This record gives sequence, structure tokens and C-alpha cells, in this order.
Amino acid sequence: MNETDLAEFETKIQARLAEIADHSNAERPAQAIVELDQQAIGRLSRMDALQNQAMAKAQQANRDIEARRLQAALDRIRDGEFGYCEDCSDEIPIGRLNLDLAATKCVSCASG
Repeated sequence: MNETDLAEFETKIQARLAEIADHSNAERPAQAIVELDQQAIGRLSRMDALQNQAMAKAQQANRDIEARRLQAALDRIRDGEFGYCEDCSDEIPIGRLNLDLAATKCVSCASG
């Protein structure tokens, strides 16, 4: 993989990290504490609010995992290890990296 490819992947990763941060900020109100006051909202509305809160927290957990994987990919770019399989040290095909920017294994090692 050449320097141009690495620079393109770094740009893509940083853009995806920014997108994740934007989504996290936009979803923060959905994760707020649900008011349990019976008089404020009805039981069904409260259940809906609790369910929405749980889904928002689960989505945030998934975004956090993806952000950590992408940050690790940026670290590998800076360390000169990006694009190489962590198991066999072969190059990971660019097509695979385009599908999963944080891929750490080649197709053979990932499927075997």
C-alpha cells in the first residue's frame, strides 16, 4: 500500500469518526433520564420513553465500539502497520479495507 492510499484511508477514518461524534451528540437527549413521575406522563408513554432510551444507549455503545476500532486503525496507520493482517502479516486487500476501515485480518485469517 502506498502513501496515497494510506492518506486516503486516514481521511476516510477521520471523516467516519467525525460522523460518529456528530451522531453521538445528536442522540444525547434520547439517552437522558426518563422521568418516572406518574402525573407527568402516562404509563405507556413512560414505557415507550424507557424503550427509546435503552435503544439509544445500545446504539451509543455500538458507536463507541466502532470509534475505538477506528482510532486503533489510525494508530496502525501512524505506526506503519495499517493494511497488514495481525495473524499472518500479509497485506489486507484494499477492497476489504474499503468495506471495513478497521479490518485487522486478511480474508483467509478472518474466515479461518
